[in-house]
Amino acid sequence: MNIEQLMPHIEALVFASERPITLLEMVDLLSQSFEEVVEGDRIAACIEAIREKYDAEYYPFHLKEVGGGFQFLTKKEYHKTVLQLNGDKHIKKLSLAAMETLAIIAYKQPITKGEIEFIRGVSVDYSIQKLLEKELIVIAGRKEEAVGKPLVYTTSKNFMDYLGINTPGDLPALKDISNLDIVIPTSGSDAEPGEPEALLMVEADGSLKEDMGG
Repeated sequence: MNIEQLMPHIEALVFASERPITLLEMVDLLSQSFEEVVEGDRIAACIEAIREKYDAEYYPFHLKEVGGGFQFLTKKEYHKTVLQLNGDKHIKKLSLAAMETLAIIAYKQPITKGEIEFIRGVSVDYSIQKLLEKELIVIAGRKEEAVGKPLVYTTSKNFMDYLGINTPGDLPALKDISNLDIVIPTSGSDAEPGEPEALLMVEADGSLKEDMGG
């Protein structure tokens, strides 16, 4: 089977998968489907061809490598339109405290709660609890050399999926971040009216700005 014949099968797998699908998973699934070994190199070549195909401006989505696998994602210019499917009430923004805590974990991971509190100057118990509930961070073990062997935290695969990155190393340098915010999808039952939650806005000069929304 040549690349042109294999490509639509790979597109179908990526499209049907509810999460980013890895190269190894595609090797296994396609080999089972065709009852013969499908080499990873051939699949990788197809992935590059698919990526180039959907990078064309007339497609509203593209193939991205995120969270260790591949997924079709809507291009940035169509995000606002797609958001209308559920409306703003289905989007829950991270609080200022949670965003600051998440940013510290993302750039300083692995890191303990005490180290985060030293940087922020306040308790982060509630923020860490919320970030764990939203599965944006995970407990990655303990800091064995520290007194009491405190837990250490890192960002999760979900965090990378939300930002459209493959590894924490793909995060932008702090000096390159301007007006970055994160919004987390939530169910309608959780989207109760209330006070607007703050967003952490990182200005071009590196200063922090609080945006309370409209």
